[in-house]
Amino acid sequence: MIKSTIKGIGFHVPDHVVTNDDLAKLMTTNDEWITERTGIKERRHREHRNDAQETTAYLGFKASEKAIANAGLASEDIDYIVFATLSPDYYFPGCGVLLQDMLGCGTIGALDVRNQCSGFVYAMSVANAFIKSGTYKNILVVGAEVHSFGLDFSDEGRGVSVIFGDGAGAIVLSATINDDAGDVLAVNMHSEGKYADELCTQFPGSKYGWSDRMRKEPENVTDKEVYPIMNGNFVFKHAVTRFPETMKEALDKAGKTIDDVDMFIPHQANLRIAQYVQQKFGLPDEKIFNNIQKYGNTTAASIPIALSEAIEQGKIRRGDLVLLSAFGSGFTWGSVLFEY
Repeated sequence: MIKSTIKGIGFHVPDHVVTNDDLAKLMTTNDEWITERTGIKERRHREHRNDAQETTAYLGFKASEKAIANAGLASEDIDYIVFATLSPDYYFPGCGVLLQDMLGCGTIGALDVRNQCSGFVYAMSVANAFIKSGTYKNILVVGAEVHSFGLDFSDEGRGVSVIFGDGAGAIVLSATINDDAGDVLAVNMHSEGKYADELCTQFPGSKYGWSDRMRKEPENVTDKEVYPIMNGNFVFKHAVTRFPETMKEALDKAGKTIDDVDMFIPHQANLRIAQYVQQKFGLPDEKIFNNIQKYGNTTAASIPIALSEAIEQGKIRRGDLVLLSAFGSGFTWGSVLFEY
C-alpha cells in the first residue's frame, strides 16, 4: 500500500524584524496591548513595502529549496506543486507556476490553493490524495505569504495590521511503500461560506468592482474595501469551536486519542486561541508548538514554518504522531494527522 510521507521540510522568512514598539511609531498602540490580545511580540516584513523581488513566490522558492535539499532530492525530482497563499504575486496567474519556473522543474503541474489560514492543511490534503492514488511521487507543498504590502498601518487598521507577518514554509510529500516510513493517517476539510464577510478583503473582485471604479471614481474606493477586515470577537468564538471539532474528527478517523499525539501544531492565528485549545484537551506544554510570538500570523505559511522549526529543534522526531489544525477566513477549517 502506498504511503504519503514527509520526506523534506524547510522555511524562509525575511530578515527584517518588526517589533510591537516599531508598530507603535505608526499607530496608537503599544507592546502590552498587542501582546495581551494576540501573544505576538514581533513579526517579519519584507524590508521595502513595494518590492518586486521579495515576493510571495520568491519566499516560497527559498523555503522550497531548503525542503527539496532536506529531502535529498533535486528540483527535477518534483512532479507536482501545490501552492497555498492569499497574497499572490499577481491577481492572476497564481504563484504555483512562478515557483515552477524559479525551481526549473520542467512543465509539471502547479495548483494554487486559496483557503487563507487553512490553506496549507487543504494543500497537504490534496497532495496526500494525489500521492495515495499513485498519480504523483514527489509533491512540493508550499504555504507562503507577503502580508506587509497590503496592510493598513493606521489607527483604523491596527486591529488587523498588528497580527500579520511575511514568510513561507514548504514540505516534500513523497510516495513510499516502506513499512518503517511515516504516513498521513487522516485528513478533513470544512467550510461555512455564509460568514465570508466576517474576515475578508473585498477589493478587487467581481462583487465590489475593479477597473471602472479605479478609473472613474478612485476616491470612492474605501479603505474598508481595499484592506483586510475582521470581526475579531466573532472569528475567535468560531475558531475555539471548530478547532476541537476538526481535531477530534481526525483522531477518531485514525482510531487515535489526544494522548497518542506527540505534537500538536495549530495555525498560528492568535496565541489565545492556541492556549484555549491546549487547555480544553489537557495538552502539556511539550505537546504543543507555538511560534506566533516571533513571526505573527503568516496565514498559509504558519503551519509549515512551525512544523519546520519544531523538527529543527528536535521537538518532533521520526515516528512521532503529529496533528496539524487550522481555522480561518471563509470560514474554512481542517486537520491533518500524520506519523512523521
